[in-house]
Amino acid sequence: MLQVQFIKENTELIIERLKKRNFDATSVLKEVIALDDKRRSTQVLFDDTQAESNKLSKEIGVLFKNGEAQKANLLKEKTVQLKGKAKELSEIVNQTQAALTELLYTIPNVPHELVKAGTNEEDNEEVFTAGEIPVLSENALPHWELAKKYDIIDFELGNKISGAGFPVYKGKGARLQRALISYFLDKNTEAGYTEVQVPHLVNEASAIGTGQLPDKEGQMYHDAQDDLYLIPTGEVPVTNILRDELISESDFPICYTTYTPCFRREAGSYGAHVRGLNRLHQFDKVEIVRFEHPDKSYEALEGMVDHVKGILAELKLPYRILRLCGGDTGFVAAMTYDFELFSTAQDRWLEISSVSNFEAYQANRLKLRYKDENNKKHLAHTLNGSALALPRVLAGILENYQTPNGIKVPDCLVKYTGFDIIN
Repeated sequence: MLQVQFIKENTELIIERLKKRNFDATSVLKEVIALDDKRRSTQVLFDDTQAESNKLSKEIGVLFKNGEAQKANLLKEKTVQLKGKAKELSEIVNQTQAALTELLYTIPNVPHELVKAGTNEEDNEEVFTAGEIPVLSENALPHWELAKKYDIIDFELGNKISGAGFPVYKGKGARLQRALISYFLDKNTEAGYTEVQVPHLVNEASAIGTGQLPDKEGQMYHDAQDDLYLIPTGEVPVTNILRDELISESDFPICYTTYTPCFRREAGSYGAHVRGLNRLHQFDKVEIVRFEHPDKSYEALEGMVDHVKGILAELKLPYRILRLCGGDTGFVAAMTYDFELFSTAQDRWLEISSVSNFEAYQANRLKLRYKDENNKKHLAHTLNGSALALPRVLAGILENYQTPNGIKVPDCLVKYTGFDIIN
């Protein structure tokens, strides 16, 4: 969330930038400032009351010691009143702080100056394209039909076991899935990311820290008995590794990668755009997360983009990169690049990765700070990206690598699969 001091010092800039998201922040920022002023002034009254009460308590001790009990008892009555007043003021401070925090949760992150205004995905800006779109035969099939033909993914069996959106990978399909996970993790660790295995269930504080709550509670599976949430992405547990931490400036950059299943309660719409692997309730993803010095975070963002480019170049898949407009940028992100893979059989672009800089927005929620060389404390910057989400990458491989004799396996994956064709 945004810092109150940042809001006070940059009110007009924030209002103007949030217009890119079609978010009118005028009234909510005014309310934030008013609540903070109230909290501060009440805190001053509380501190003064406490100080006066403490001073009188010392005087009472001296009076009793000197045998002046009558004067001491008069002051004791006053301290009782002061303690009552202090308690009331403390409650007001806490209530005001709670109201302020809840209000700050409703304000999205401020888009970077390069982010264009826009309403939806149609307003996103294409910044890069690569790869040749293969020419398939007239008999080319979409991946869900290829999966059935070669018996490598069973959507009906997944529906029987759990419901729609929970496929079962079989035989060479399961091995190809595992190969992709290993390949992505190896590429990430080679690039300097430390591999971690993290819980797939997180508590409320973790979900609040990365911004899933209170914004996206409807998309998350929740166990009410233990008050735990199934993760929608590995970003959540990995970023929370440094929640409530004070690190040194010399620790940057801190880079992690993880493989996790991801769980999302997305609404079950119908049509070809959600068939097969296009949209799932459970899917696998390899994530990269970075903690950066604020001066280096956008350089790091470009580095993450180049890293994902390198993976897709090795997979020899046609893709493009979009810089999202304000209206399509996620609630907690300051800038996001989406990678989209061209599905030849479906004749459409499919999102396969999202790489974002959250600047200090998550760090403020996480209370993640670093000390500079002068021992001053500052908020770190956090970034994350998919490297990569597996379902649509797998779909793209099945569709773009299909031949009359079977589905070829990309050269870079053969050492992981142990086979070069699915037939």
